[in-house]
Amino acid sequence: MSVKKLGLTLVAVALTASSLTGCGQGDRKDAGAAKASGSIKIDGSSTVFPITEAVAEEFQKANPNVKVTIGVSGTGGGFKKFAAGDLDISNASRTIKGAEKAQATTNKVDYLELPVAYDGISLVVNKANTWVDKLTVAELKKMWEPGSKVKTWKDVRSSWPAEPIQLYGPGTDSGTFEYFTEVIVGEAKKSRADYNQSEDDNVLVTGVKGDKNSLGYFGFSYYEENAKDLKLVPIDSGEKTVTPTMETIKDGSYKPLSRPLFIYVSKNSLQKPEVKSFVTYYMENAEELTKAVYYVPLKKEEYRAGLSKVN
Repeated sequence: MSVKKLGLTLVAVALTASSLTGCGQGDRKDAGAAKASGSIKIDGSSTVFPITEAVAEEFQKANPNVKVTIGVSGTGGGFKKFAAGDLDISNASRTIKGAEKAQATTNKVDYLELPVAYDGISLVVNKANTWVDKLTVAELKKMWEPGSKVKTWKDVRSSWPAEPIQLYGPGTDSGTFEYFTEVIVGEAKKSRADYNQSEDDNVLVTGVKGDKNSLGYFGFSYYEENAKDLKLVPIDSGEKTVTPTMETIKDGSYKPLSRPLFIYVSKNSLQKPEVKSFVTYYMENAEELTKAVYYVPLKKEEYRAGLSKVN
């Protein structure tokens, strides 16, 4: 079973019942006997997008009168809209920050934080790259820190060719960018600026595919969907060298780039039957649907805890 990702754009993606191409129902829990109607507005992380998209596709099969609109403005962009009261749900690849909380409080937006999956930020190079066997955290910092002098592969490791590196990474509103810079560079949102950036991970995938000397980073699921065209780079954390897989992300051995993913739900929006029904369906079926789109599910009891919060 698989869920085909829609091409991401920086404008909202409206998922309508007539265009759904999701996975089969299997033993998935029903979206509810009483069919909902109305609309649900979601925005935020492009990393969480495929999970929420998969849930929306399946939910709308049982609730064709609900229109779920999903934007991909990045975690930070989503939180700005969410804290302003403009969204029902915000997809997030990091937890909400103090300033964002304060803005939500000012606008009387109370919310639930619901973990939905685990992800491992993945470093990839072009399939034609024959020299990169692994990268250390120190080498990554050298490549990505502000003021970096790294221009060629030889600048990273003397045995590598003197070919210019083309770097691809998320934009500054991305939670992936924020997490990566925090654990690799040492300070969140501090990075060299001269790289190819996009909030759309599919753009980054395409960039790395098309350039022999490229290197990029994004969520593990985007690698999995393009594995035949990309080469995954193992990371040496200083303890041991680990390649991201479903298993190493879940057990935490893929350090330091494993992290949880979230949705934030407005409590005011939960008063609307269609939102309550959607979030309930999300918690009841996230374990199956996260795996369908190549993410690592939480433990069953964690989803049950999320469902208890919703109810």
